Amino acid sequence: MIQLERIGKRYGRGPWVLRDVDLTFDPGELTVLTGGNGSGKSTLLRIIAGVTSPSGGRVKGRPASVGYLPERFPAGLRLSTTAYLRHLAAIRGRTGADVLGELGFHGDPDAPISTLSKGNTQKVAIAQAFLAKDLLVLDEPWTGLDTGASAVLGELIAASEATVLVTDHRGTARALPNAREVVMQGPAATTGVAIELVQVSDLTTTVIGDWDGVRVVSASDGRLSLLVESGVSDRVLADALRMGCSVKSVRT
Repeated sequence: MIQLERIGKRYGRGPWVLRDVDLTFDPGELTVLTGGNGSGKSTLLRIIAGVTSPSGGRVKGRPASVGYLPERFPAGLRLSTTAYLRHLAAIRGRTGADVLGELGFHGDPDAPISTLSKGNTQKVAIAQAFLAKDLLVLDEPWTGLDTGASAVLGELIAASEATVLVTDHRGTARALPNAREVVMQGPAATTGVAIELVQVSDLTTTVIGDWDGVRVVSASDGRLSLLVESGVSDRVLADALRMGCSVKSVRT
């Protein structure tokens, strides 16, 4: 059994992204996390998977064999699909070839992963997660999949003996047999300017989270989503650019 005890997460001195989250996941249970943007779903999954440390509280009972699929699989991997899965299989003592084949992978297995299409890259990402046997943490796993692969993924999740935690904005996961839904409420809504930055380091995330008027909504894989008070948005953008970040989008 995995237990979350008063899990909290904040970046720097910014507002809490998660606060006092208490949840329990039984062995072999399928849990679907739902909620609006900024409700903390991805952050909570990262904490459960052990990728990110909470600012408060603790995770008890995390198993040794954990497969994590981030919402955005790292781009630019130079390893080939074959080499990448062989490496992870050696670490975890399992093979992911069957999952990759079932999903209908059609790319060149000996080409760098960075050269694959979005759909084939997602299939590799799913295959590496399914190398784990005890806990699967899947953040938007249906993203970029074709209809056939989407159906196969649902079957793989339903048949898995592992504890499975998944987010899915399309609602596919909630229709799976015996799925339990947990609705994330997140922090209170705040108005302002939504800014998404890329090429962001963990240190930069901490620094920006300390700025006045800035709330970090989510941070993962070199991306940082902010909600900024209107009066300081121009300064935040200028300072972020000086720190080497790139601006992906700005929305009011």
